[in-house]
Amino acid sequence: MTIADYLEQFWLQYQSEVPAAKDIYELFLDRGEDITFLSHDHLALRTFNDPRVNIETMMQPFVAMGYTVSNMTYDFPAKKLFARHYEPPQEDMPKIFISELLLEQFSETLQSIIKNTLDQIPQAILNDSKTLAHSKTNWKLNFEDYEILAAESEYASWLYAYGFRANHFAIRVNHLKTFENCKEINDFLRTKNYKINEENGELKGGPEVLLEQSSIMAQYADVEFTDGIHKIPSCYYEFTQRFPDKTGALYPGFVAASADKIFESTNKH
Repeated sequence: MTIADYLEQFWLQYQSEVPAAKDIYELFLDRGEDITFLSHDHLALRTFNDPRVNIETMMQPFVAMGYTVSNMTYDFPAKKLFARHYEPPQEDMPKIFISELLLEQFSETLQSIIKNTLDQIPQAILNDSKTLAHSKTNWKLNFEDYEILAAESEYASWLYAYGFRANHFAIRVNHLKTFENCKEINDFLRTKNYKINEENGELKGGPEVLLEQSSIMAQYADVEFTDGIHKIPSCYYEFTQRFPDKTGALYPGFVAASADKIFESTNKH
């Protein structure tokens, strides 16, 4: 399997289960934009820092296929998260941004729920990191546990409900022909009745930090729990514009203060 084949698995899963992403992607194509799953700025994964599924485990297949770890790391003290990103083997491929919940910083109740959840994953999947990274949920979903997790960490409840998969893809604004910036994209999508993430402003970052981001709010999806189906926020689509540094090279990393608010695209609304 090539790295393109592997990335396409994430894209096809994401598009098939996130109607907004598929519709927005097609809106961009209809405007004449030349974008593919490989031309996105990045895709993001969420996980826990349990050694069975932590960042190092999830990234093994990407690294084996040529991705390299960046020396940049990102801390989110309020959300109790740690993240890092990986650079692709070719410039025309997306970066991988992956974050993990720092379980030891949470209550014993949350830790117990997550441990019991991860214990349900078949060993064969845990042994195959290539499959694990997009295996979704291999456990029974209890809505009471979901609400307990949500009260303490939205990130934990989202990951519990949706499992391992692409949390979002981000369109590379720099390569677009019909949009100049994230603000133009936001305005366009509002005319199509999409809700924009306006937490701390609709634009996260800007030229002063060499990176500007915006995103839609995740649409609600039907998720089957043991007691029935519940509507909860799913995945979202992001838009990323990079600016040149003093050397003229586009900034390669991410900005924690901005990403902190982008995370909230999956919050209830």
